[in-house]
Amino acid sequence: MRTRLAIKFHGLLEHYFPERRVFLKSDTDTRFIRLRPETQLIAFSGAALLVGWSIIATAILLMDSIGAGNFREQAKRDQATYQVRLNDLSAQRDQRAAEALAAQERFNAALDQISVMQSELLASETRRHELETGLEVVQATLRATMTDREAARTALAAVQEGVGDPDAAALLASRDPGVPVDFLADALARTAAERDQVVADAQQALEHADELALEIALMKENNDQIFRQLEEAMTVSVEPLDKMFKAAGMAPERILNQVRRGYSGQGGPLTPLSFSSRGEELSPDFLRANRILEQMDELNLYRIAAERAPFALPVKQAFRFTSDYGFRRDPKTGGRRMHKGVDFAAPAGTDLHATADGVVTYAGWQSGYGRLIKIQHDFGIETRYAHLSKIRVKVGQRVSRGDHIGDMGASGRVTGVHLHYEVRVGGKAVNPMIYIKAARDVF
Repeated sequence: MRTRLAIKFHGLLEHYFPERRVFLKSDTDTRFIRLRPETQLIAFSGAALLVGWSIIATAILLMDSIGAGNFREQAKRDQATYQVRLNDLSAQRDQRAAEALAAQERFNAALDQISVMQSELLASETRRHELETGLEVVQATLRATMTDREAARTALAAVQEGVGDPDAAALLASRDPGVPVDFLADALARTAAERDQVVADAQQALEHADELALEIALMKENNDQIFRQLEEAMTVSVEPLDKMFKAAGMAPERILNQVRRGYSGQGGPLTPLSFSSRGEELSPDFLRANRILEQMDELNLYRIAAERAPFALPVKQAFRFTSDYGFRRDPKTGGRRMHKGVDFAAPAGTDLHATADGVVTYAGWQSGYGRLIKIQHDFGIETRYAHLSKIRVKVGQRVSRGDHIGDMGASGRVTGVHLHYEVRVGGKAVNPMIYIKAARDVF
């Protein structure tokens, strides 16, 4: 049975792969190599496997290249969108702040003008009372003068009638014929005119005060709208930053207090502004304005804290994640070991950038890491960049976010070109994706 199957299989091979001879001829001798059907089958199978493997590998590389290109373009579009959004929010915040300050200045000017008008009105009212008092005195004097004049006329009539009464003559002699009746009448008329003028001025002042009150009411409504827009803008700006720090496991209050202590100099960018109340009780508008200014100060603190924490990617060119943070299998020992960072794969020599402001504390070779850079940031945070092909910073050098600090390579214990990126808080490794994802949700 076996012989029959072997004969059939050999015949099939003879049909598709007939035996061939390769002749090798020299000057003195001729030899040949016989290629059996089995040998040809093995060679054909090997060639087919090699071609198939080449096709599959090429397809995988093309798919990775296409995927990396799409991810890069998407990342650029997202970055441009977030940058435009951040610029719009910043411009809107500045515009609302300028409008609030201008409105407050107009409001203070209106209050000063109303105070002046009230002072003038009180002065006019005092003058009117003084004129009324003087008028009453003049009227009393006029009444006495009229009484004396009537008595003088009676005495004169008695004399003219020839009564010859010595008492009447004495009374007539005692009267002063020059009593200023006309002068008193003129003074009375002028006083009455002044009184009417004061009343007219007072009425005009009241009408002007009503106009100012209406203007103040409109100004208050406009200020209230401006305050609402500013409060909404501050809420939209501050809340995402607050969530970003919480998502990264950083207490916002502690972070802001630390930044505030570092920027507490008078006249600096973080000195909170406030409107003066001149010792009077604070109005609701004053309180709202001060709350908005405090939120602006808090937003500025968040901005500085975000610059000093690693909320960024160390690779800005096209890349792909090749290993996450956590336990993974060791290919040499077969056991599980802790991978304390994330790996970014890209071509050799790709620029690597600092993810936050800080100071370089190590720049050299370290076992396992190869060429390694350590940067110490605020809040007890340290970032590490390993397996570099070239280091471009020195120990003690201060770097800013986005600075070119080294090139991607394959130094140390690696299986290919990539960057091993770590984030440590208080000396303990944490997942760098916490910071990267938190920043991506905001920026």
